[in-house]
Amino acid sequence: MAQPAREALRRNAGQLASVALVLMWSSGYVGAELGIRAGGTPLQLLGWRFSILGVLLVSVCLVLGVRLADRAAWARQAVLGLFSQAVFLFMIFQGVSRGVDGGTAALIAALQPLLVATVAGKVLGERTTARMWVGMALGMAGVVVVVSGGLDAGAAPWWAYLFPVTGMLSLATGTVLTQRLRPPESLLQSITMQSVVAGVALMSAALLSGQAAPVAEVDFWVAVAWLVFLSTLCGYVLFVFVTRTRGATVASVLLYLTPPTTMVWVWLMFGVPITLLAVAGMAVSAVGVVLVLRSRPAAAGQRARR
Repeated sequence: MAQPAREALRRNAGQLASVALVLMWSSGYVGAELGIRAGGTPLQLLGWRFSILGVLLVSVCLVLGVRLADRAAWARQAVLGLFSQAVFLFMIFQGVSRGVDGGTAALIAALQPLLVATVAGKVLGERTTARMWVGMALGMAGVVVVVSGGLDAGAAPWWAYLFPVTGMLSLATGTVLTQRLRPPESLLQSITMQSVVAGVALMSAALLSGQAAPVAEVDFWVAVAWLVFLSTLCGYVLFVFVTRTRGATVASVLLYLTPPTTMVWVWLMFGVPITLLAVAGMAVSAVGVVLVLRSRPAAAGQRARR
């Protein structure tokens, strides 16, 4: 295959992966709503999700002969798995269980690019332009607008929003560490190790707190299957892929587009209304996304000239 054709194929694959990332990442917040509404607790949902996922992925690795015995690899992936999966998702699910709707939780999690870009310049060597900072500030302003509307409606107490905020901080840490460590493990090895570590941590916490017994409702298992196949096997795999191929900042900024997608999901499935204030906040965030994504090539060009 000629070089131009390969470049076009790689570019198209990156664009398709970015669109799929937005769709599949947003499905995780819907899965949280499904499980909580079925009577499950965050530890029950996540403990069973990652236990099942870990068994599936280890089985696939054994069949394919993928090596999983490297202790250094397990150490690296354990750190990344705890920040990017276990802590991040537990905090998001805790927020949803306290009344924060999935769309708002997604919007809070999408603040992550501000932190990633702040640290990226010092830790990752990624330059950020003034336009990118303006875009990220607009994204944060949009989140503030949406959250203020939720507080006025009394959907959740103010402290419930601290859970998704903590989850966002955890994911930002995991994203920066992924770029900093640049783990040599394959995508399958990374996801498998991280899922096993997250499963052990979350199921242990569920056992210690007496929350390991599964809910008998069929909807609970529908939510678990939804989370295993859509949000993890599709969503998180795509997130890692885009992070490795397009960079931490681009992957993180794309998550700004998941809140409106999530709000549409939640409206269609649960009848949660999309308010004008939410639309206004999402519009402000969308402007920020466009500014950051368009500024990215300019920042790369400045770095190359230096």
